[in-house]
Amino acid sequence: MTKDELKKINLPDEPGIYEFRDGEGKILYIGKAASLRDRVRSYFATDLAETRSTAIVGMVAKAANITWERVDTVLEALILEAHLIKKNLPPYNIDEKDNKSFNYLVITKEAFPRILVVRGRDLFLKWNEKDIKYCFGPFPHGGALQEAVKMVRRIFPFRDSKCVPAPVQREKSAHPRPCFNRQIGLCPGVCTGEMSALEYKETVKNIVELFSGGMRSLKRRLEKEMKDASKMEDFEKAERLRRQVGALNHVRDVSLIKDEYRVSPGGSFRIEAYDVAHTSGDETVGVMVVVEGGEAYKSGYRMFKIRDITNDDTKSLAQVLERRLAHPEWQYPKLIVIDGGKGQINAAMRVLKKAGVRVPLVAVKKDEFHRPSKIIGDERMAKAYEREILLANSEAHRFAISFHRKRSRRKLM
Repeated sequence: MTKDELKKINLPDEPGIYEFRDGEGKILYIGKAASLRDRVRSYFATDLAETRSTAIVGMVAKAANITWERVDTVLEALILEAHLIKKNLPPYNIDEKDNKSFNYLVITKEAFPRILVVRGRDLFLKWNEKDIKYCFGPFPHGGALQEAVKMVRRIFPFRDSKCVPAPVQREKSAHPRPCFNRQIGLCPGVCTGEMSALEYKETVKNIVELFSGGMRSLKRRLEKEMKDASKMEDFEKAERLRRQVGALNHVRDVSLIKDEYRVSPGGSFRIEAYDVAHTSGDETVGVMVVVEGGEAYKSGYRMFKIRDITNDDTKSLAQVLERRLAHPEWQYPKLIVIDGGKGQINAAMRVLKKAGVRVPLVAVKKDEFHRPSKIIGDERMAKAYEREILLANSEAHRFAISFHRKRSRRKLM
């Protein structure tokens, strides 16, 4: 398949799974994406051979078509990807990584089931089938599965191997002790006797439905149960269900996306550049521009109206970055470029650190005539991508000035 052939396929800028297929329609490879359009485009970058395995390069050449399925969140894409890999066993997924290197979600067969992430080699060598109630996977990206389970546990607290159920504790002592996760709200009280086996069974049912690919049906069922609880005036249960439904509706996938690009780098090199513009603090705006494969990618440009900050470029820049990172559905860059000096670099670093995002950072310093004089920050990136950095910085400045002038004219009118 070629880049020109890809242009004929209208992929959405939304989460989902994608499938590379050969001329007979056989699935060659399945992957997940925060943005189907951006992720698939990355396979047709000029540096693909340098950033991905030779097998993947061969797979792209062999592919004749791409199919996809859109979902609401990257969490759903992660789960659907695992189901489809297990069902279809695509050769380029399996050949890249044998089953013993994959990860699985295991739910044990006990009165109070444990929910655990297990590596394939341990599952096949150390686990007995009679001890397993449910097993989901394989999941190609272990880090993404770990983050997904953490996310789910905040919504549906469950028992892990460190939690000893109260009935077992009572065999030795009359006073069950809470596990550490109970103290921080990640265990529902299995260890203290606050939750019965029957109540815990409902929690497990919710998690099973979620990892079976039933996110939408799960939300519908919980909403119905919430309404029923309200009618019965069981307001405590109704409030708990309301929080769970709300959490499922606002799942944040930032960590899952970070893992996707950390584990499977590859694709075209995406640079994001930021700049701020105003006139004596009036009508302050910020922008984000994107350069991919050495060219401006204008569909990725974004504009921000700065809120509650006047005449402070550093704070304005920080706000733009914070608001950009609140959009996990936008593909993460491999380099961030900002306009300014050490003050701006430090402000940007603080924002990235707070968000838990690890992306190289450079800043373009200007001389008295506002011409680029020096690139500071990540020296390796500055040397390797000097032309692209300067292009991105120039585009950010042009776009910021254009946006600011447009807003100023609108205000005068």
